[in-house]
Amino acid sequence: MFAAISPSDSAGLEADATTHPGAALQRSRGVVRIGFKVAEGRTRLADLYQEGSGKVRLPKPVAEAAEAVVLNTSGGLTGGDRFAVSIALGEGARAEVSGQAFEKIYRSSGGEAEMVTALDVAAGARLDWLPQPAILFDRSALRRRTDVTLAADAAFLAVEGLVFGRAAMGERMERGSVHDAWRIRRDGRLVFADAFSIDAGESGSSVADMLAGAAMLGETVATTTILYSAGDARNALEPVREILAGMAVPAGASLVGDLLVIRIAAPSAEALVGDAIRVLSFLRGRPMPRVWHC
Repeated sequence: MFAAISPSDSAGLEADATTHPGAALQRSRGVVRIGFKVAEGRTRLADLYQEGSGKVRLPKPVAEAAEAVVLNTSGGLTGGDRFAVSIALGEGARAEVSGQAFEKIYRSSGGEAEMVTALDVAAGARLDWLPQPAILFDRSALRRRTDVTLAADAAFLAVEGLVFGRAAMGERMERGSVHDAWRIRRDGRLVFADAFSIDAGESGSSVADMLAGAAMLGETVATTTILYSAGDARNALEPVREILAGMAVPAGASLVGDLLVIRIAAPSAEALVGDAIRVLSFLRGRPMPRVWHC
């Protein structure tokens, strides 16, 4: 017979594990590797590896691209957990890979939750990388890195988002840290490097106070970045700006070389997702995967 553990008991267990190294908490590990190739005129699965909490589902394609959904069966990440995803597209392949749900980053009792993503898109291929935003709970610690390698004529669409506390629950991220970095290389040359870092310890300004500045999120609590690198990216700039102009949130789009960079801030996770779907659906030329509407 199992006894329920109350929140206060759980806090005590965390404290005990911190003060007694021999009682370290079990950590989650997840690894996913997916490969796609063109065979008989269609994009097909070429490689699939799943380990630990990392799982993949392969819905029946509803468009010309193959589709995969990445799951983290641990239900979220906390300090010391690690989740790694690697996706490779062969020449001419077309695939869209999304996340099943919002990734939850819970309070850490020590260490950082680590998310590492490596994306490789070969000549003439296109990858739509569509994970849903990560929700950061108070006193969470996240380190996330995404490395992208593109062939000279590959096409790439990506989105990544951060939500600092659940607004509907009246939550704020007071303490904790986030370190988020992107690197995109095309034809061996670095074309985009972006990093976001915020760290609020036990004293001084809180994460919420830091983000409330006019140069940060202001009155919003969620943010997303959309990246589009393809032959028509430059032509998409003005139509995307028209879409953003119709939103009641801070948003903007610009070109970094031939890379279209779009940033949106919103007062809640739900509003953020709704606005992101509008932009992503336009850039894709078709609706978002079903998991984004669940």
